[in-house]
Formats: sequence, C-alpha cells, structure tokens
Amino acid sequence: MRDPQPRPHIANHYLQASIRGAERQGLQREALLNSAGVPAALLGKPEKLITEEQLTQLIKTVWRATRDEFMGLSTSRCKNGTFALMTDYCLGSATLGAVLRKSARFFTIACDNIDIGLGETNHHKLVFFRLSLENASRDPDHMLQEFLLLMWQRFACWLVDQQIPFATTHFNYSPPPHAAEYQAMFLAELKFNQAVCGFHLHEKYLQLPIIRSEAELAVFLRESPAYILHRPDHDDSLRNRVRTLIAQQSLKDQPSLDEIAQRLHMTPRSIGRKLQEEGTSLRKIKTSLRREYAIKLMSTENLSVADVSERVGFSETASFCRAFKRWTGKSPSQWPG
Repeated sequence: MRDPQPRPHIANHYLQASIRGAERQGLQREALLNSAGVPAALLGKPEKLITEEQLTQLIKTVWRATRDEFMGLSTSRCKNGTFALMTDYCLGSATLGAVLRKSARFFTIACDNIDIGLGETNHHKLVFFRLSLENASRDPDHMLQEFLLLMWQRFACWLVDQQIPFATTHFNYSPPPHAAEYQAMFLAELKFNQAVCGFHLHEKYLQLPIIRSEAELAVFLRESPAYILHRPDHDDSLRNRVRTLIAQQSLKDQPSLDEIAQRLHMTPRSIGRKLQEEGTSLRKIKTSLRREYAIKLMSTENLSVADVSERVGFSETASFCRAFKRWTGKSPSQWPG
C-alpha cells in the first residue's frame, strides 16, 4: 500500500521567508522554487498551505545556492557543513548539558552574529539556553531566528530520544502575523518582547544521557532539515494534558486545581510538583491560554475590545487592556487585524 499523500499544513508565509536572503544576493525566485520542486504559482497565496517536504527541499536548495546555512538572512555567512561539524564534535558528550555547552562554544567561535550560551539555574531550577541573532536586520520574517531555535530544540530531543518539555521559548520581538504557527512548532509557553531569544528547560534534563550513535547521526544530517521542521505528533507532558483539559471549558469558568486533579486522577500536590519540573504552573498555563485566545480573536474576529475581554475571562476591560499590552507590547487598539 502506498503512503498517503502528505497533507499541506505549513503556512505559505515560509516560501517567501525562505528565499528572501537568496533573492537579496541576486538569485531568482522562480529558479529557486523550480529547483526545489515547488510550484512558483504557490508564492504569495496565503490561503495555499505547503508540505514539510516542500519546505525541506526549498531550504536545501537555498543552502546550496547561497552556500550559507544562514540562508543569506544574517549579516555574516555560516558555511555549509558548520552544523554537521558541531554535531560531530558534540556527539561524544555524556549528557545533554555537555552538548549544549559545547555547541555554544563551537558556534561562538565558528559563526559571527550569533549570541549563544547556557546560563545559570534560577530559583525555579530552570536553566536558559540563549540563542539570538545579534543583528536581525536581514531576517525581517524571523525565519532564521525561528529555525535556529527549532534546530537546537529538535536536536536536543533527538540526542536523548525523548520529547523534552521545554518550559518557555523566548522571542525578542512582538508576535508576528504568523504567530499561530508557533504553537505547533514550539511545544512550550511562548513569550514575546523578551530581551533575547532562547528557551528554558528544567535543570534535570541537562543530566539526560546522549544515546545516539555516529551511524544515527549520519542519517539525521542526511535527512536535515526534515527532522528539524517535522512537528511532533503529540505532546504527552502534563502541561499539555492540563492545557487540553482547561481549553475544553470556558475561559470565564476555569477549573480549580482540585477539579483538575480529580479529572487527571492525581493529587493537587503531585500536579504542582510535576508542573514545576516542566517549568510552568497552573496559573501560567491559564494565562497562556488567555493570551493565545485573545491574540486570535483580535487578529481574526471583528469584535470590540470589550467583547474580546469578556470572552477571555476578564471582568474589566481596563484589566484586559493592561494584560494585552504586557503580552504583546501593544494595546488592543494598536493591534493589527
């Protein structure tokens, strides 16, 4: 039996975002798209979704054409093969923490325009992996910044052969027009308008052993960026189970911790402890759901600010306006529709 045809599910936005740097270097969009096997007629049609395979082939084409793993989206080039050399250098490490530290040292030396490093554990036992472009002027669509964050998160999970529940993913810019894509790409709480880009994870995950072999690494690299772009089929973290349970009810009538514990057949204490290990809390999950729903309503529905405020569970519109500006950096009246 033949495999079913891949279902397009990735925003059309990524076609133009992927080739923008190459075009800046004088390469022709039609030639790039044709070489990748992507119909040029798809470009600029937001209603037309694309497949992971189409985006994978397009990124590979851009890598070859620009001879730059940063796809022409950085102020300095990153030679093809740099990431592969880093993975080879890091594979012999005993733990994930060692890999993250080594990879940061490697890219600090090998590539300019990247601010990367593993920070100290905070009082919540979370550690932050900083991964930012120092100058993002050539990455207006945030394509390279998103790809770098995905690359390290996916590679980390692959090395230890499990889905790590990253606590938060930080972005040093406001939510972009395609922000809805982020929730599927980054299985973590999203925080925009931060000082730097990067992600938090609990310190215990730094001790996970590296279990991949050189042969497996060769396959990973040969298939890249497919492994990086592929969206996990499921997220079995407690955070996601709690999110799903809460999302099934009105945001104006959210369940208490005791009610959630009863539904999940756990004790409130064990839920609180496990969520803390995953770098979150019930309050943070509820806030995240409110934020995502508010941004969706403000972006897609023709509703008044008061209506949105009520739908996301605020009793006062003024309180909602303050929260929305804290979440997005803009007031509801300034938010693009």
